[in-house]
Amino acid sequence: MLTLWDMLPKAVRSAWERAGGGARVAPAEAPRRRAAGKAAQRRPAPARAAPVKPTAQERYDAMTRRLLAEHGVRVRKWRTSMSGVAWTVTYRDGRVVRLIEAPMPRGPMSAAVFLHEIGHHAIGFDVYKPRCLEEHHAWAWALAAMEREGVAITQGVRTRVHRSMRYAIGKARRRGIKRLPAEMSRYLTEAERAAIAA
Repeated sequence: MLTLWDMLPKAVRSAWERAGGGARVAPAEAPRRRAAGKAAQRRPAPARAAPVKPTAQERYDAMTRRLLAEHGVRVRKWRTSMSGVAWTVTYRDGRVVRLIEAPMPRGPMSAAVFLHEIGHHAIGFDVYKPRCLEEHHAWAWALAAMEREGVAITQGVRTRVHRSMRYAIGKARRRGIKRLPAEMSRYLTEAERAAIAA
């Protein structure tokens, strides 16, 4: 695009430059450059992207991977029901494989059942006897893990623990247990406590 400067005869332009007019600057461009420089100064710096907060499921998945690795446990099967089982397999060469079946943690209840099965491996099998006492300690480990991991211990979870322990106590009685461990007292009714005390 031609400017007024370009339209002047070459002799006039040369005379102007010799007289100290300096290098040619298109008059229309100088204000434009100044305006662009001011706009750049006014423009705020680009905002930094806020760190993306992990979703609840991502936190459950991270907890699951970490605890399986930490305790050397392998999942044989992810259950769709809110039930689980934990066991070990010992091979002739002395190798021990720790296994569980449990629901994939997706909420407080499934997380509690999963952690309970991990708890059996964490506290060790046959460390606490009778079996109802082992169940109590596995649940205690699971609830403590839920607190550490920031998983809500809902009333539903507490009810599940209580029912599970009532079942374990009933099983122990059917097998002929003579005396319940003191830790079982919290799961008994007032009548049952009175009968034991009598």
